[in-house]
This record gives sequence, C-alpha cells and structure tokens, in this order.
Amino acid sequence: MEGAKLYPLLFEPNLHEIVWGGDKLCRWKGLPDQEHIGESWEVSAVESSPTVVANGAWAGRTLPEVVESAPEGILGKAVAKHYGGKMPLLVKFIDAQKDLSIQVHPDDAMAMREHGKMGKTEMWYIIDAEPGACIYSGFKKSLTADEYKRMVRDGTITDALARHEAHAGDVFYIPAGRVHAICGGIMLAEIQQSSDVTYRIYDYNRLGLDGKPRQLHTELAAKALNYKVESRYRTAYSVKANHANRVVETAFFSARVTDIGQRFHRDLKKYDSFIITMCLKGDCRIKVRETGDGIVLREGCSCLIPAAIANYDIEPMGASTRVLDAFIDNQKRGIIRRWLWQTFRKTEK
Repeated sequence: MEGAKLYPLLFEPNLHEIVWGGDKLCRWKGLPDQEHIGESWEVSAVESSPTVVANGAWAGRTLPEVVESAPEGILGKAVAKHYGGKMPLLVKFIDAQKDLSIQVHPDDAMAMREHGKMGKTEMWYIIDAEPGACIYSGFKKSLTADEYKRMVRDGTITDALARHEAHAGDVFYIPAGRVHAICGGIMLAEIQQSSDVTYRIYDYNRLGLDGKPRQLHTELAAKALNYKVESRYRTAYSVKANHANRVVETAFFSARVTDIGQRFHRDLKKYDSFIITMCLKGDCRIKVRETGDGIVLREGCSCLIPAAIANYDIEPMGASTRVLDAFIDNQKRGIIRRWLWQTFRKTEK
C-alpha cells in the first residue's frame, strides 16, 4: 500500500481482560458485554498488541505496518526522524472496577538497558469517578530504597503514598519513576509512551484471572523509583469552551482537551506530528480540509490523523462533543534535544 492516499484512521476494538477490570468500556463503546475488561488499547503500535485499522484502504493492516508504509506522512518528518519511523505513543481507555497494583515505570535509559524498549511516562484524564474514588500518585513521605522494600514486604507501602480523591476532568501527569496506582471506581483516558514495561510493586496478595499470584518486580522497581516528595501531584489547567485547552506539555507528548459546541477548525500542521483524537463525550464528524475525506468518531472511540493532513474540522453530531488530543510538539524541539542528550548521558554512565 505504499503511496496510498492518507486519511484519518479508525481502529478495530483492542480489549484487554485484566483481574481488576469491569464492564463499563464495552457498554460505552457499544460492544457486546464482556467481564473484566480493564483496558482498551485505542491506538497502539506496541508489538505485543498492535491495533488494526478498521476503515479505508488500509483496513485490516496493523498500525506498525501502516506507519512503515508512509512514516513521514503519518508520523511527521520530525517525529519519524526522532523515533526511527516508529509510533512513539500509545493511548488507552481504562476501567478500574477494582484497585490496580501499586506500580512504577522505568525511564528510557533503564528500559532500554533492561528490556531493549522505550520507557514509560504517561498522563491520566479522569472521565468518570465514583464518589470517594482515588488515585495514588507519588510519595507523601521520604523513603530510602531499604525502607521501601520493608514496607512492600509487610504490606504497608500504601501508607507512604500520596492519595488524591479523583473527580471527572482531573489530570495526573505520571513521569517515569513516579509510584502510582488507579483505584477502583475510575474510568480514564491514558496517554503514554509506546511501551508495555511496568514494574508491579504491590498487588494486595490477590490472584490473577489464572488463579495464580501476579508477578512482582520489587528489585527493578527499587532502581526505577524516584523517592523525592513533590509539593503537588495533580496537574492544574484552565478550561475554555471551543478552545484547545493545554493540559500537558512534555518532551514525550503534548495533550489538549476541547469542549466543542459548534464546528471547530484545527490546523495542526505546524507541529509536524500525527494527531491522536480520543472522543470522550458526544459523537462528532472529522473532515480533512485538503482532501475532503471525513469520518464519524463515536464517543468512546479514537482516531489517528496523519501529520501531512492535520488541517481539519471537528463538528459535533449532537449538542456538543469533548475530545482529548495527543501529539508531539516539534515547535519545542529544544526540549526534545535536551531530553535526548540527557538520555544519552544516562545510558553512557
């Protein structure tokens, strides 16, 4: 399919059954009921579970296959160069019916050294939270590695974690090295680096769906953890209707959330990046100005808009729609260069 016309990509369902998962995602997405569905990998090029294109000329192809056929057109020239023609992001919807394990992710240097993979920095946008539901993010008191290991052994590690009551619209940025967990009663959107590396620290002594204890990674986690206590773990941002509100801006990804009540024009070619759009509320139409190609993006679904055609309109099909966008901001290439240099220095050491 080399040389095929670029168009907005929709994807087949990519659902993951997990012991803590619930039944909200299937209902939300209009799919047949399944139990224990914890994650929907919306746009994924991760080798263990790539998404499959559902529409157009590339229907039936995996995302890595499609990107390989037109890396610069889909990813953007700068992104393709920085990431060797590979999709650098993975986005998910998560339904936590029960508490997730306490965990941490390695940075790029450690993940490459230990697993030959990309590290994992991520962010969460809370879509829905039951009363009293919470997020664990970061430490509330300083620990040494030895104290951390002792608290894991005696089951008191949650006593050292910062607990945050969660509400719809809350955002939590989780850089690699930060201890964290989603607790029961929360549904959220996750934007992360394209990696499946997770170090499970504590899992409440429960059994997996196979009836066996789930593996812990205590020693690796001890090396990955950032034990520093931060003054604030919740991400503050401003919201304005019919405006792309900046939520997170990092060397790994940028995120915008937009509440749209009328046709909304977005010309994002300046970023030289693909755009992943997650529809959080209200169906919408997306129409590319250059080609006239359009798609219907349903609530609970996501699409990928190639960099070369990232000049488009979003129109609500009802009273309003809410979308969460993820992309790489190549206008801030200095940030990326500094990050690459720091990663190289860490690897060399």
